[in-house]
Amino acid sequence: MEKVVILGTGPAGLTSAIYLARANMEPLIIEGDQPGGQLTLTTEVENFPGFVDGIMGPELMDNMRNQAERFGARFKRGWVTDVDLSQRPFTLKVSGMGEIQTESLILSTGASAKMLGIPGESENIGRGVSTCATCDGFFYRGKRVVIIGGGDSAMEEASFLTKFASEVIIVNRREELRASKIMQDRARENERISWSLNRTPLEVISDGMKVTGLKVKNNETGMEELIDTDGIFVAIGHSPNTSFLKGQIDTDSNGYIDVVPGTTETNIPGVFACGDVQDSKYRQAITAAGTGCMAALDTERYLEGNRVQDWSKSL
Repeated sequence: MEKVVILGTGPAGLTSAIYLARANMEPLIIEGDQPGGQLTLTTEVENFPGFVDGIMGPELMDNMRNQAERFGARFKRGWVTDVDLSQRPFTLKVSGMGEIQTESLILSTGASAKMLGIPGESENIGRGVSTCATCDGFFYRGKRVVIIGGGDSAMEEASFLTKFASEVIIVNRREELRASKIMQDRARENERISWSLNRTPLEVISDGMKVTGLKVKNNETGMEELIDTDGIFVAIGHSPNTSFLKGQIDTDSNGYIDVVPGTTETNIPGVFACGDVQDSKYRQAITAAGTGCMAALDTERYLEGNRVQDWSKSL
């Protein structure tokens, strides 16, 4: 019987692991098929506090993992295929490990950026293809970039990128945009934003080292076109990694886990959620780490019978 199991090893899960391990809770962390989360797909991280000269994403996650292990956290590689949250202890079925029972559970499985699935896309993640303008926009100062998408998030990220890029080209496969009128108007009024609508992305072009262009099909003429660009930002949405829960926990209409405001508590006592799996707004490493700390403290309080305690003693 485990005291606490943590699902996911991004900034949220690893921060939870560090806090709980230091509190002698001996957390068991189940790593999925992408240990370290989305940060392992990035190159340099410049906006995580404490690293004046930046740090590579995989290195940051390795440091967090090693820190958690130093305090006694245990890591197992596996994939959760089924969960039973209807009774306590909770039961998890993990590939290669069988069944695990636990008194409490922290869900930090994150969210996955939706990708186009076109040639050259996955091969150039971190080399000109990005899913986070806030994370990577700084690297494109004075350069020409493309953002793919037609929703509010695409318009918002396009406007953000104009702080750095000399030109931002919005590519959308339809002539019409899904974004709200206010977001569309804001983007259209921005002199640094240009438009390539009714075009379907076909292939990311690179020189072997970095992105150089995006091949698209003009849906009106059927002709292929090449858009020269230094970077491509994919902004077609995210999917929270909650499908394995099979409706056992309350989520919003997009699948993000609902938590009690100001906490990481879900509708099931003893089950907590942190990081991008419950955050569709900020989606930053530092905010994920913050909610990971909250989840650890909420879990510790739950395991100790919800008695009032001075949290400063566990820091």
